Amino acid sequence: MLNVISADNYLKVNILRNEMAKKAKRSYSEDITLTEYRDHTKAFNWFPGHMAKAMKQVGEKLKMVDIVLELRDARIPLLSGNEDLKKVLGNKCRLIVLNKVNLCDPEKLADWKKWFDDNGEHHIFINVLDRNAVKLITEKSREIVVANRIASGGSGEKTRKFRMMMVGLPNTGKSTLINSLGGRKAAKSGDKPGLTQSQQWIKLAGDIELLDTPGIMPRKIETREEGMWLCATHAIKDQILGQEEVACFVVEYLMKYFPKNLEEKYNIDKLATSSGEVLEQISLSRGFIKKKGVADFDRTFATVLSDFRKGELGLITFENIPML
Repeated sequence: MLNVISADNYLKVNILRNEMAKKAKRSYSEDITLTEYRDHTKAFNWFPGHMAKAMKQVGEKLKMVDIVLELRDARIPLLSGNEDLKKVLGNKCRLIVLNKVNLCDPEKLADWKKWFDDNGEHHIFINVLDRNAVKLITEKSREIVVANRIASGGSGEKTRKFRMMMVGLPNTGKSTLINSLGGRKAAKSGDKPGLTQSQQWIKLAGDIELLDTPGIMPRKIETREEGMWLCATHAIKDQILGQEEVACFVVEYLMKYFPKNLEEKYNIDKLATSSGEVLEQISLSRGFIKKKGVADFDRTFATVLSDFRKGELGLITFENIPML
């Protein structure tokens, strides 16, 4: 029999313990400061030194490329963009590539497609695992560059190699997209943010060359909810907040908006009233139990996050289109 009474207290103590440990391990190079979100909750606002360096390098290499592919997560279409990046790019041709449509709420996805159309941004919604969709990226990129050259009084004819630069949020699928574009394993890929550690030129099919860059995070996260969206979609490493806090957020979000998804996935007849107790229900359902009948929360946290990120807890789009 599980100790239901201790579930929420266990989570609170564990989150506090891990937060203290993370504070002690943080290095000065991460430029982490304690700030206050717009909703008045306290949180760590961070902009690691290597990301500032990456942003500077993007600006330095712009003259070497024809177009910049900005990869975003379609579940958070605006939050996964970067205002600093937009300033750095200036008038350089850009194509916003919104990945992971296979994990999105279909109705919200339709709203976002219309929003981008109405706002005149060059964009494309794709699933990078779909080879046919990936081919559309190079076709659309060439169209944008040719149209820009003609508009500037130049020729639309091909004159040299076609060079693209890939930028975007960590873990949005950059490496997977590169491998799909190249038809081979040209870059590391996996469900882990920060795999690309430096800029690298990659030869793709035909006359295409692509410059891959490390993931670039937003400098400022306005609310705790936005921060948790980034954690849940794995743009921010689990080590930053700890899996328990992110898993609690995911469970709370689903309890509020999609309770049936939790009940059906984990064979729960009726959800408890707190996230801690629901996590304990999941532990019981999955058989994640330690000695003396205590729930194995660490294993449960990892399972919930893995299931969510694979789309097994439903098709979720966190961000809504801006209201006028």
